[in-house]
Formats: sequence, structure tokens, C-alpha cells
Amino acid sequence: MKQIITTDRGPRAIGPYAQAVRANGLLFVSGQIPLDPATGQMIEGDIAQQTTRVLENLKGIVEASGSSLERVVKTTVYLADIADFAAMNEVYARYFSENPPARATVAVKELPRGARVEIELVALA
Repeated sequence: MKQIITTDRGPRAIGPYAQAVRANGLLFVSGQIPLDPATGQMIEGDIAQQTTRVLENLKGIVEASGSSLERVVKTTVYLADIADFAAMNEVYARYFSENPPARATVAVKELPRGARVEIELVALA
């Protein structure tokens, strides 16, 4: 069974996708960019500030679904510039300090709305 998760604790979807989907004991959270959930606008700031906003968005969606960041099993990080890796990783480590999930990080040509970082995740529901 598939359940669509929608919450104001993360930005509304800006396209034809769900914020998250719960299925077969797993939670799949769509990629998040640094949008302010209250305004739907991109935040200003460097990669550390953008990564913090993205992870706060993910945290809000995961918690609204009844799970937590401690139950995340896999993330994928997309960076518009691989030179931002160290600064992104420093912020990321604060959110996943113990028993971190598996992760892939890739550099991409560009991200929606000029974002510098996008992160998606899979968690235990």
C-alpha cells in the first residue's frame, strides 16, 4: 500500500511529485532544495546555510510522517559545485552524527531554482 505524505513542515512540491511516500515499511522523501517552507522562496546564503535549510526541510517531512532522521537508511546529495563538498559535509555530519546512513554524493550541472544543494532520502517508516 502506498501513502502520500504532505506537510507544511517542508516546502510544497513545485511539480507533479509528492513530498514523501510511505510504502512497505519505508519512507521515500523527494529531493529537497533550500526553500523556506513558509514562503516557498529560496533562502539566501552559502552552501552551509543552504544545506542546513535542506536538512531542516527533510527533518520536518520525516518527522511529520512519524519517523525520524535516526531512521534514515540512505541519502543522495546533489551538489551544483563539488568544491562545496567539505562545507556541505560539515553541516550534514551534525544531522547524522551517530549511525549515519549510506550516502552517495554527486556533482551535477545545475539544480532547480539555482540551488547549490539538493538532498533526497529513504528512511524506515
